[in-house]
Amino acid sequence: MLGAPTIRARKRRHGDAPLVMVTAYDEPGARLVAAAGVDLILVGDSLANVVLGHENTLHVTVEEMCHHVRAVAAAKPSVHVVADMPWLSYHVGVGDSVRNAAALIRSGANSVKLEGGRVRRDVVRALLAAEIPVMGHLGLTPQSVMMLGGFKVQAKTHEAAKLLIEDAQLLQDEGVFAVVIEGVPSVVGKIVTEAIDIPTIGIGAGPDTDGQVLVFHDLLGLGNRAPAKFVRQYADLGSEITKAIGRFAQDVRSGGFPDESEAYANPEGLFD
Repeated sequence: MLGAPTIRARKRRHGDAPLVMVTAYDEPGARLVAAAGVDLILVGDSLANVVLGHENTLHVTVEEMCHHVRAVAAAKPSVHVVADMPWLSYHVGVGDSVRNAAALIRSGANSVKLEGGRVRRDVVRALLAAEIPVMGHLGLTPQSVMMLGGFKVQAKTHEAAKLLIEDAQLLQDEGVFAVVIEGVPSVVGKIVTEAIDIPTIGIGAGPDTDGQVLVFHDLLGLGNRAPAKFVRQYADLGSEITKAIGRFAQDVRSGGFPDESEAYANPEGLFD
């Protein structure tokens, strides 16, 4: 498993391979993702959308996140597990923020991720002082969807891009080990990556970041809505699952399941 200090040193400009991060929310997902050879598993607050069916990430709690972190940890994945700190878990004072992060670590995470730059400086400092590794998240920050007016591309002006770069540098200086950059023009992803010495992990930030992350359900075709522009779907498992269950239903209704090979033998003399 890659520890936070090792990940912190990973930069493509040093000749390192790009980091690969995929979300997982339960034991089967974590087991499959780890077996695929990724570097990091993100137990994302995206579980609110893709698992619990909500419209955004604002409806998931610390307790629910801990539940899913424990499920992921049950797979004993040999990769670094990052847990998202959900909305209002780190906006409520430094003390409560540390306690909420500690709950995620005790549930099995190796680090936590939170959204925002300079406005989260005190929380980042407190978490690091408590020996909790922190990953940052800048650009399109889904927990800010109401303030942003929707899921919109960020850093589209020179001033906004400059502020994002400054936030990335600030997070680096505070001690975070990596930064997710989401939903920004490719040139911004490239410049931020060049401007800092810790790795950037992109999602809709172009090809020049130090790594990429996608949501498990998006890349496997398990979602219930059209994927975002930056998603590449590598399989259509949703259709295959529906077809398989349909075949099962057909076999049950026709009497074809179970057959003799799928039933237990009757002991001799039973009910003679």
